[in-house]
Amino acid sequence: MPNIKPTSPRLFRIPLFRLLAINLAIGACAAVLLVGGLLWLNPGHLRELIFADRTPGIALVLLLASFLITFGSAAMGSAIMAQGRKEDDGKRGGGSRLAVQEMAQRPRTR
Repeated sequence: MPNIKPTSPRLFRIPLFRLLAINLAIGACAAVLLVGGLLWLNPGHLRELIFADRTPGIALVLLLASFLITFGSAAMGSAIMAQGRKEDDGKRGGGSRLAVQEMAQRPRTR
């Protein structure tokens, strides 16, 4: 038998895809926690309404899917938008500026 090494899929070797997958997982965890919290807290008798139906699974799947899409895309979008920020170089000051803004303010020399 040949010695087969377990390798990660090729897509996870691409940094952008790995970033999106990690942030999608973070958004999915937040969605599952929120749906679980809604069912646990039962605001407006939501849990009772869902489980009083003949097929509560459909309502749960629709609720979870909508939260997954919302929180997953929000987490992925914020990760993409944060790509242009420079690394923190130890300066204190609280101002977060985009790298593009700093490049635009540099004087041009020819």
